[in-house]
Amino acid sequence: MKNTSTPPTVGRFAPSPTGPLHFGSIVSAVASFLAAKQHCNGRWLVRIDDLDQPRTVKGACDSILRDLESLGLHHDGSLVFQSSRSDRYQRILDHLTKAGHTYPCGCSRKEILASAPHFGEEGPIYPGTCLVTPPTSSDKTAVRLRSKSQRISFIDLIQGGCEQNIGDDVGDFVLQRNDGIFAYQLATIIDDHDSGINLIVRGQDLLLSTPRQIYLLDLLSWSIPRYAHIPLVMAPDGQKISKRHQPQSPCTIYSPGQILVAVLTFLGLNPPADLGSAEANTVLSWGLEHFSFSKIMKHNHQFTL
Repeated sequence: MKNTSTPPTVGRFAPSPTGPLHFGSIVSAVASFLAAKQHCNGRWLVRIDDLDQPRTVKGACDSILRDLESLGLHHDGSLVFQSSRSDRYQRILDHLTKAGHTYPCGCSRKEILASAPHFGEEGPIYPGTCLVTPPTSSDKTAVRLRSKSQRISFIDLIQGGCEQNIGDDVGDFVLQRNDGIFAYQLATIIDDHDSGINLIVRGQDLLLSTPRQIYLLDLLSWSIPRYAHIPLVMAPDGQKISKRHQPQSPCTIYSPGQILVAVLTFLGLNPPADLGSAEANTVLSWGLEHFSFSKIMKHNHQFTL
């Protein structure tokens, strides 16, 4: 008899070790943990997105892992570091190149800005200069993915229906920079695929990246996970909260219970105030019972811990 059972939910949290966790990162960690663990046999993995080694801060990874443990966010499986997976990324990039999906690009940012036909959703649209006239310089080149006028649609579990035309709104995007560093769009889909991730819960600032990742997944004939993009925590200055706003992790100032109750409040779960004096596991258990994507508001909003 054919097995029609639903596969276990596998989620993940993938911080970059560029400094301590701030409240916005903790919101993403908790939301992804609850969404995965709410399901029977659900698994929650942690990956360290340290591809861009020049931006990595010494000791940041250990600090992040300590904070997650203190909040009761214990990950399943082995810890994965992107910096150790370059060979895997290169093999997939070579596969895409052999299939005719990529081309080298020697254009500078200044040249692209000057010749872009129009601006897309995240910057100037590359005009395809090196696709028409391949670079002849001995300088290092980037690798771009050929795009086409194709609408990518998906249903986000929080934001609802989303759609983007890859060719018109994004253009030919970079898969490997001219310094050899693999782009986030390529590395993240490979890591998620290899780890069996089927539920991605992350910040709304990555919503516009999702169609590009789906486009790549389609080219590789890989399965597409479910996505849920949570609203961003905004600082009083109107900017997304970042390490600039919180140079110290909240875990060095507040108790785990206080932090988790604040996160659950931001996620629209309305936890009782006295829950903040409880142990982390007690707060998380309450969160698992009450978590629902439908309770999370769609829009970014300010929140003070």
